[in-house]
Amino acid sequence: MTRKNAPARLETERLVLRQWKRQDYAPYAELNADRVVMAFFTATLNRKESDTMLRYLHAVMARRGWGIWAVERKEDGAFIGSVGLHIPRAKLPFSPCVEVGWRLAQAYWGQGYATEAARASLRYGFEVLDLPEIVSFTTVLNTRSEAVMRRLGMKTDPKENFEHPDVPKASPLREHCLYRITRQEWMAKNPA
Repeated sequence: MTRKNAPARLETERLVLRQWKRQDYAPYAELNADRVVMAFFTATLNRKESDTMLRYLHAVMARRGWGIWAVERKEDGAFIGSVGLHIPRAKLPFSPCVEVGWRLAQAYWGQGYATEAARASLRYGFEVLDLPEIVSFTTVLNTRSEAVMRRLGMKTDPKENFEHPDVPKASPLREHCLYRITRQEWMAKNPA
């Protein structure tokens, strides 16, 4: 799963998924400090925490050639958030795995961008990386993200709900649902 070439750049009809740039730090920090965007995470991030995360995402992309991409809108070059593939560091009941995830600024919600960018990430994961399966998970309270997972063709089984080990036991965010899609399922619905 390691690539030694330049980081992948993905394009959709309306979006570019690319490696991170210096000018992404400020808008990414704003996104991570937004209480509404971060409502289903245990906390918002301050600038230092956000910058640390972005340096990590940039380094992973540079090393591996893929990861969580910065997402910009083609029509105006606006940075809208992050979407991509990630190997979770937490020890989860279904580890090891590759997940698809997204985090967009509020101004870009409800326009299909998360689904469009996540679909490009799945295509890359299955058609370029040859991954056998990609998962996605979120707190059971996050119905918006669950809707994206369903639009991507991912399926869930409530019996696979789990308590996320990085979320405090008393938190209402602890219970998570797991969605999956296999390469075979993807290829059947998205022939080349």
